[in-house]
Amino acid sequence: MDWPAFLTRQTPVRKSAVRAPVEQKASLSGSVVAYAQVGKPRWTPRRYDALAEEGFRKNVIAWRCISEVAKASASVPLLLYTEEHQELEQHPLIELLKHPNPLQSTSQFMESVYSYYNIAGNVYIEAIRPEDGASPVELYVLRPDRMRVIPGESGLPQGYEYQVNGRTVRWAADPITGASNILHWKAFHPLDDWYGMAPLEAAMAAIDQHNSASAWNQALLNQAARPSGALIYSPKDGPSQLSDEQFRRLKEELEDHYLSPRNAGRPLILEGGLDWKEMGLTPKDMDWLAGRKRAAQDIALAFGVPDQLVGISEAQTFANMAEARYMLYEETVLPLVQQFKGALNRWLTPMFDNTLRLEIDVDEIPALATRRDMVWDKIGKADFLTRNEKREAVGYPPETQV
Repeated sequence: MDWPAFLTRQTPVRKSAVRAPVEQKASLSGSVVAYAQVGKPRWTPRRYDALAEEGFRKNVIAWRCISEVAKASASVPLLLYTEEHQELEQHPLIELLKHPNPLQSTSQFMESVYSYYNIAGNVYIEAIRPEDGASPVELYVLRPDRMRVIPGESGLPQGYEYQVNGRTVRWAADPITGASNILHWKAFHPLDDWYGMAPLEAAMAAIDQHNSASAWNQALLNQAARPSGALIYSPKDGPSQLSDEQFRRLKEELEDHYLSPRNAGRPLILEGGLDWKEMGLTPKDMDWLAGRKRAAQDIALAFGVPDQLVGISEAQTFANMAEARYMLYEETVLPLVQQFKGALNRWLTPMFDNTLRLEIDVDEIPALATRRDMVWDKIGKADFLTRNEKREAVGYPPETQV
């Protein structure tokens, strides 16, 4: 690709400054938060399986939103830099992210990370280290519903507990720094000190409405796609009510010969004294379609996915689809990847080298190419900026004289 002129010169290596040792301090409120919970595994305060079943497996809009965000986030490249802003193309950390474990590729690993974040609000990653102090050789994403946080006296977790099939595994965590072989990346939760709140949880009211509308539509199709009616028994003489035998036989006849889609349109033959009255409720009267669409829009809103990308909007052109894709990355994907990148820089990169850091390679995101070209062109034409000011404006370090 063609790079702007102010980015074509190689950046020289600068000497790193000596860092002063960081004093470890504990939060004064931490012990209050952990009071009466120290050492006891604390369960997630909601049913993860219910969220996953009703929100992810049974709702096509939520599934599509979570998949869109997860796939887009997993496609954002991560680059490794030194303190001097030198990119490292080969490093054990890069190889680990390329091959996190024997069962998953990079994209599969990252998709599971972002999917768990949206479904559960909590992501747990285990680092496999051959021995204490050694760099990790494998990374595994663990199911959030099987993991428990063990509160510590300082207000930080003193460990994590994983339960499956009656077996329990525990990992210790440093009570002061929180360092552990488990990374707990969580979303913000206003009412919980230990667990995050999933975007799926915020969307559940709209998901329930959407699922109910789909169930109602399915039931309507099962009844020949028309509203219910009433059978009125009004004989000219004799008892005014059906006998138990007559009622049972009539019910069996209707269920066997007139209900279900295969009997749609079949003429109804009534015996003397029975009259069919059509009911007045219709899908239009119930505003079913509009209500279902509003619920779908609320679901997409909770996940930060534009309507066009999940098939809600009627008018879908190339222009507004491209704009929707851009908005997905700008408003949802990049902030999410930035958070996860920060979590990796706090947890994973120090296991290799404290001077390393991961950064997002925004230039390799096709959806943002137009925006990037416009910014570079605008800055390149800004004659009132120096060369180093231009480089700083696009996220590059200044050039220094050797």
